[in-house]
Amino acid sequence: MNKVKKKIKIMPCLDIKDARVVKGVNFVNLKDAGDPVVNAKFYESAGADELAMLDIAATEENRKTRLKWVEKVASQLKMPLTVGGGITSIEVMRQVLMAGADRVSVNTAAVVNPGLIKKAAKKYGSDSVVVAIDGRKNADMDSGYEVMVCGGKRQTGKDVAAWAKKCEKLGAGFILATSMDGDGTLDGYDIGFTRAVSNSVDIPVIASGGAGRLVHFYQAVVEGGADILLAASVFHFRTFSIGQVKEYLQTKGISTY
Repeated sequence: MNKVKKKIKIMPCLDIKDARVVKGVNFVNLKDAGDPVVNAKFYESAGADELAMLDIAATEENRKTRLKWVEKVASQLKMPLTVGGGITSIEVMRQVLMAGADRVSVNTAAVVNPGLIKKAAKKYGSDSVVVAIDGRKNADMDSGYEVMVCGGKRQTGKDVAAWAKKCEKLGAGFILATSMDGDGTLDGYDIGFTRAVSNSVDIPVIASGGAGRLVHFYQAVVEGGADILLAASVFHFRTFSIGQVKEYLQTKGISTY
C-alpha cells in the first residue's frame, strides 16, 4: 500500500475538561488523567511527533477554547500542537494560533458553516487547518458512518466520506477522524471508519478512537490508511510508551519519525 511507504507520526491527545486531562469511553464516563502541562512536558520528552489538545466541553458550554490552557501547554512544546474545541470563527482561530497552537481543529463549526474552512485555509494556509470528524456507525449512510457534532451528541445526516471529501476541497490540510464507537474502548481503531475517510481524501488522515494494543497501530496504517496515529488512554495510563509503539511499527516495516 502506498501509504505505508510514508513516515507515520504518533500523536498523543489531551482531552481537557475543567483544566484537567480526562479520558472516557464512547465520549462519556470521564476519568482524570492528570495536569495538561505535566502531560505536555512528558510527551515532549517521550518522543511524540505532534500533540493534540481538545477542549471537549467548549462547544457544549457555548464558549471558546480557554487560551490560557493553550499558552501553558504550548510553552512546553517544540513539536506541533493542534488545538480544538469551541473554535467558531476566524478571530478565535487567530487567538488560538497567537497563543501558541500550530494548527486549529474545527468540528461542529465547520458543519454549521463550511465556508469557515475555506476562509481559514486562505488566511492561515491549509497546513494550519484540521477538520475533526466524529463518526458513528449508521447503515443508512453510503459509507456506513454518519457525522456527529456537539461532542457526539447530535446527528447531522451527513455521510462521513462525503463530508471528508468536501472538507478537503474547501482547503482542510488534515482530517482528524474519531470513531465514537471505538473511542476509549481499547478494542482497536474502527478500521472501516478510518478507511472510509482515507479512501475519500488525499490529505493526511489522523486516526483516533480505540487504540489498546500495539497491533492496533499497525492495523490503522495498513488496513485503515492512516498517516498519523492519535491515542490517549494507552499513553496517559502508561500501557505503552511512544518509543514502544514506534519500535513495534518499525519491526513491521513501517517508518516513523
